Amino acid sequence: MHIERMCDVSDEIVTAFERLIPQLAHYNPPPTRDELQEMAASPAITVFIARLPDEQGEIVGSATLAVFRTPTGLHGWIEDVIVDGSARRQGLGKALTEACLEQARALGLQEVHLTSRSARCAANQLYLAMGFIRRETNLYRYPLKD
Repeated sequence: MHIERMCDVSDEIVTAFERLIPQLAHYNPPPTRDELQEMAASPAITVFIARLPDEQGEIVGSATLAVFRTPTGLHGWIEDVIVDGSARRQGLGKALTEACLEQARALGLQEVHLTSRSARCAANQLYLAMGFIRRETNLYRYPLKD
């Protein structure tokens, strides 16, 4: 397995996200090439991709660390951890999440947050096993579109 930071956007990366995003969120379209390039260029966003079996292999996963500052400090969120159905149970989700955590440490963050739907049992078990602490909170969403 090979985990790398997305620095440039190729046809291969665009195609990989077209395949991966529907496996996570059926209601969201995959990012466009321009959107991927915007993420790659942003100092606030780090996108990691996973390849099997090595750096020459197919892209089979992705995870994103988003960082932003508010009056209470620098905050980090791990978003969109996706592993292709054909490549699950090989440690890719853990490796992608660890890459996000390493980047968060390097940026000086004190903690990192993530959310996971309750139906994603394997993902939730993974996060708990990695040391994430489940918070009792109310997470709200306000849809701005119909």
